[in-house]
Amino acid sequence: MDEKLVRQLEIAATKVRIGIIEGVHSAKAGHPGGSLSSADLLTYLYMHRLNVDPSDPKMESRDRMVLSKGHSAPALYAALALRGFFPMEEMKTLRKIDSRMQGHPDSLKVPGVDASTGSLGQGISVACGMALSGKISCESYKVYAILGDGELDEGMVWEAAMFASHYKLDNLVAVVDNNDMQIDGRIGDVMSPYPITDKFEAFGWHVITINGHDFSEMEKAFDEAERTVLKPTVIIMRTTKGKGVSYMENVLDWHGKAPNDEEYEIAMNDLNKRLAELGA
Repeated sequence: MDEKLVRQLEIAATKVRIGIIEGVHSAKAGHPGGSLSSADLLTYLYMHRLNVDPSDPKMESRDRMVLSKGHSAPALYAALALRGFFPMEEMKTLRKIDSRMQGHPDSLKVPGVDASTGSLGQGISVACGMALSGKISCESYKVYAILGDGELDEGMVWEAAMFASHYKLDNLVAVVDNNDMQIDGRIGDVMSPYPITDKFEAFGWHVITINGHDFSEMEKAFDEAERTVLKPTVIIMRTTKGKGVSYMENVLDWHGKAPNDEEYEIAMNDLNKRLAELGA
């Protein structure tokens, strides 16, 4: 991936992070930590990878994207807004009464959202159904699903993993946001899913492990997934909880609370400084 494109994606990802902070601060609730850790991934998908059209959100040939870790909805909303599905200003209505930007994605209300998610484990199962439908119908679209590493505690995830392998869903790419934290602590302390790679390999998946904040590594991983046939692919992305906001990085408390006014200003200063460094 050339340096110019990397810089463009880094600028876009910083704008997505700004949208996340705007949303959770305005709502006075939400999940900034996991939203920030997945911001680079969602930026890469919506600004570079996915075949989607903001003017036709239900286009039949579109790629499907399922946010299985639905509590990270602020990141999805901000990426969709930056891609042009709706104005970024709408982030300030997050979780408010009568807003379509609720705490978890609603496919009936939000343009660009392919599945309503929030009950952990169910999103990857929905993605499997979409992928199988595409196979049966001989469609060319890809299905992407983003899971949290804590979400791997759910038994339904492994039922879906077995299903995807059995039906050779090579049009399905799952991504695990491995920021090593869930609501109650480090994932290795709460209910360890490690080694994640070995588990997915045992279920018959093609497994790739990368730095989830490196766009060039993402590009290589998704290209490799495109070339993989007769089995689904999972990309294990090592990420930093709260990435991009100094006081949130690797701090468990920021899994599910909003910054106050002072913390909001610090976060916005961090992100605007990053934009300036990138020349935006």
